[in-house]
Amino acid sequence: MPKSVVRTYSDVTAEALTLLAGLIRASRLENRMSAQEVADRAGISRGMLQRIEKADPKCEIGATFEVAHIVGVNLFNAEPGRLAMHIKQVEDKLTLLPQKARKPNKVVMDDF
Repeated sequence: MPKSVVRTYSDVTAEALTLLAGLIRASRLENRMSAQEVADRAGISRGMLQRIEKADPKCEIGATFEVAHIVGVNLFNAEPGRLAMHIKQVEDKLTLLPQKARKPNKVVMDDF
């Protein structure tokens, strides 16, 4: 059996998780959505949703963001097209980094 890894998280991380978890729970309750309904829509178990709402740092970030979206928590001031603009800005910054700082893009030969 694999040895479980014990990680410590900074106070900033713990506070951010607690804030996001509280926003998710409050929004779910305001929208009168049951835990099972949200879990079903997100494709996760009710236990995973409970862990997300308790700010468990080991929950998948994708599942957490999906739950936040389902209950109506606005992440990063997300509006249609606005996130794409921010992603483009980040990509522009990354292109300024030296090649050694980035992984090379591997070309996949998929013509069989």
